[in-house]
Amino acid sequence: MNAFDAQTRPLKRMSLHEELAQKVAELIVGGELEPGSKVPEKELCEAFGVSRTPLREALKVLANDRLISLEPNRGAWVTPITPADVEDIYPVMGVLEGLAGELACARLSDAGIAQIRALHTEMEGQYAARDRAGFIKTNQKIHEAILVGARNETLSAQFQSLAIRVRQARYAAPVSDERWALAFAEHEQMIMCLEARDGAGLARVLRTHLDHKAETVLDWLDQKSS
Repeated sequence: MNAFDAQTRPLKRMSLHEELAQKVAELIVGGELEPGSKVPEKELCEAFGVSRTPLREALKVLANDRLISLEPNRGAWVTPITPADVEDIYPVMGVLEGLAGELACARLSDAGIAQIRALHTEMEGQYAARDRAGFIKTNQKIHEAILVGARNETLSAQFQSLAIRVRQARYAAPVSDERWALAFAEHEQMIMCLEARDGAGLARVLRTHLDHKAETVLDWLDQKSS
């Protein structure tokens, strides 16, 4: 038996339609394709240099993830985020991210914690410079690093499948100075708990942080509908 057989497995190559699904999802999450808008299939084919066949296969994948809706004779539409979606999804995300925090405190190396501290320091500079776009990107990197640090693929996959449904709304929703200050203060608490390896404390902060994000999105959706 090959010495590597017990430790390795074949690498999965991403198919064209899977790559397209990832690219279109990024456009949705980034806000380039807005909730409730029609997916411009012709323009996307031209932009990515592909035919309709792989794009439509990609759209089926995104429909399974509920990022888009496929309507007979009407094409594909970006699924709008509703208050019911936020109220259903965020509490579950809070529980999952809280568990990730507990596991990360137990499993991250000192070097891994130092890397998250470095990201927080970067975000601190972005907050001081009022760089919202940079702050959002670094914020996401910190949460992803905690999920990775939990070393639980099932947990990470479940969280990401939920997060992608509401991420475009989270980042599209305007954030007041007061809520921004609160988010930054909560991140400082996260770092303190992480460095102290206080898993229960980090779990509490992460759940509260998700609750406040849900409130921001719900307020934004309420304003849009009024």
